[in-house]
Amino acid sequence: MALTILLTGATRGLGRALLDRFDEGGHAVLGCGRDPEAIAALAASFAPPHDFAAVDVADESAVSAWAGRLLAAGRIPDLIVNNAALMNRPAPLWEQGSDEFGRLVDVNVKGVFHLIRAFLPAMIERGEGVVANISSGWGRSVAPEVAPYCASKFAVEGLSRALAAELPPGLASVAVNPGVIDTEMLRECWGEAAAAFPGPEAWSRSAASRLLSLGPGDNGRSIDLA
Repeated sequence: MALTILLTGATRGLGRALLDRFDEGGHAVLGCGRDPEAIAALAASFAPPHDFAAVDVADESAVSAWAGRLLAAGRIPDLIVNNAALMNRPAPLWEQGSDEFGRLVDVNVKGVFHLIRAFLPAMIERGEGVVANISSGWGRSVAPEVAPYCASKFAVEGLSRALAAELPPGLASVAVNPGVIDTEMLRECWGEAAAAFPGPEAWSRSAASRLLSLGPGDNGRSIDLA
């Protein structure tokens, strides 16, 4: 069955790779990213029923307007993949700037909240749907010089589990650890050592099918994709 999938951070990294897999499976992707040029490129490459918009998930009013347009057209997600995220500049916590820390929290935590607040009520009214919040191994363990990122992903884990306790039957909230993947974000931390791990393309071939298989029985779980 073809699904309608809401995907944030669709223009690069894991999101871009998942978009290819979802398209191959015949699913409709409602995708967003911050870069208008990258979004225009996606719109030129993927025809309707895919739909793409330049939206910063940290901007609640922009998310609300995007949701209003989609929901008014009957585009209620079957699956939300809250993927958009930032990585902090590697440094001890006391050397992190407050603006940088705030921006990371705005995207990684508040962005997840904005998407849920905008789209979940329609899914609840329909009586079905899955919210998959992309977490991290650093949402369950820690490492030096990535404290802001760890804090944000621990928050995603807690938010996902608390939301799961609030949902009615037929819906699910799941925290998803994608595993270690050679992405631009990982290279910000590990440099060339990231090349030892699979890239987004290879990762997405199993990850997409696992995301698509999520259902009400997974509500409240924290799962690993790799």
